Amino acid sequence: MNHNKIFFGARLHLAGWYAGVMGIILTLSGVGIYQVMAHAHWQAVDRELESVAGTLHDSLEPLLIESDRISPSVQQILPNLCVIGEKCEQESSARHIMGAIQQDSFYALFLTHSGTLIATVGKPPIGVVPRTSQETWQTIEDRKGNRYHQISLLLKNNSGKSWGYLQVGRSLADYDHHLEQSKLILIVSLPIAFLIVSIASWYLAGIAMKPVYSSYRQIQQFTADAAHELRTPLAAIRATVESTLSSDAISELESRDILQTINRQTVRLSELVQDLLLLSRMDLQLIALQKQVCCLNEIVSDLVEEVSALAIQSDIDLKLKIDNESAIYVNGNEDQLYRLILNILINAIHYTLEQGKVEISLEQIEHHAIIQIQDNGIGISSTDLPNIFDRFYRVSSDRSRKKGGSGLGLAIAMAIAKAHGGNIQVKSEFAEGSTFTIEIPSIFC
Repeated sequence: MNHNKIFFGARLHLAGWYAGVMGIILTLSGVGIYQVMAHAHWQAVDRELESVAGTLHDSLEPLLIESDRISPSVQQILPNLCVIGEKCEQESSARHIMGAIQQDSFYALFLTHSGTLIATVGKPPIGVVPRTSQETWQTIEDRKGNRYHQISLLLKNNSGKSWGYLQVGRSLADYDHHLEQSKLILIVSLPIAFLIVSIASWYLAGIAMKPVYSSYRQIQQFTADAAHELRTPLAAIRATVESTLSSDAISELESRDILQTINRQTVRLSELVQDLLLLSRMDLQLIALQKQVCCLNEIVSDLVEEVSALAIQSDIDLKLKIDNESAIYVNGNEDQLYRLILNILINAIHYTLEQGKVEISLEQIEHHAIIQIQDNGIGISSTDLPNIFDRFYRVSSDRSRKKGGSGLGLAIAMAIAKAHGGNIQVKSEFAEGSTFTIEIPSIFC
């Protein structure tokens, strides 16, 4: 297939579409995953800050007395509190509720109503002037480019009056690092995934193109075989006509011989064209089979009676065996069923040597009518057996031509069997004979 430019281009085009669509889906999925992950992590940061700030707020308000002043009791609950203008003392012991503030990534700022910084806890951003804002949440950046996220809360003293502001924040270094790692993983993994998808697309495109390529090869072979079959009678007709035209005088007897030769070749051409047209229409399901209830016992009996003269002429013992006493009926087209059985029966007689045997049997097994045609003729080799239902296929071209066959008989038989919901199976050994089994759904009358 890859050696054919048309199919190679089609496969490449199809694989490109597969890979392109999957690449877009992968990219959109990667961006979506990144956005969802960033949003989820950001929500976790907000919840953590909100929890810590709420705990601090609820714990400190009962201890605040004068506005814009840090009471000693606050310094006791925040051992690492650093009051602006006073010496900062760091203690190792602290209450459990202050555990988060003691982490290096967290900080807290105490501001007056006017925005003046009174005290700090932890390590606040360097070079950032604290300011009050109407916004509860702020994201700020220090002079080194480090980002921080903080929440601002209004504090009241123990008498319920406004005291100032509390700002609790944390560094976003771990958040940014996590997102950068995730982004790097996605950037690296997406091309790898796209490469894998491209390879898979090429493979899948090859699988998808195989039936098309197989059909194309069959059409090519069919066209070549049909042309070959048509060429033989046409060449015979042309040679006969040219020979006649080159003769000065032709007797009436010679004229009759010439016309008979042309007639034979014309009949052969007509039959071949009709067979090809029948197969083509059956493939496209253009033939609406006029089905009716058919008695297979009568069809098989009539066939045996019709070909018995041919069997006697070929010195072949033809036998009919019907196991069922009652008639077997199928829903089908009588003419087509007649031709189906006739094609296989004629083949059996043609390829059975003199004094050979051909037996046709009819029986019903469950809901199927079984017609079996068995001979002890020349048989079919194992290499030829899978191809015998192909159009124009001959086990032996020379022998088939002598018998006058076109190589379409078994193909037509299989097409008719399929059209009736049935099938044909064959068992054969070279020089031992063949057994064709026709299976067609039966009906009960």
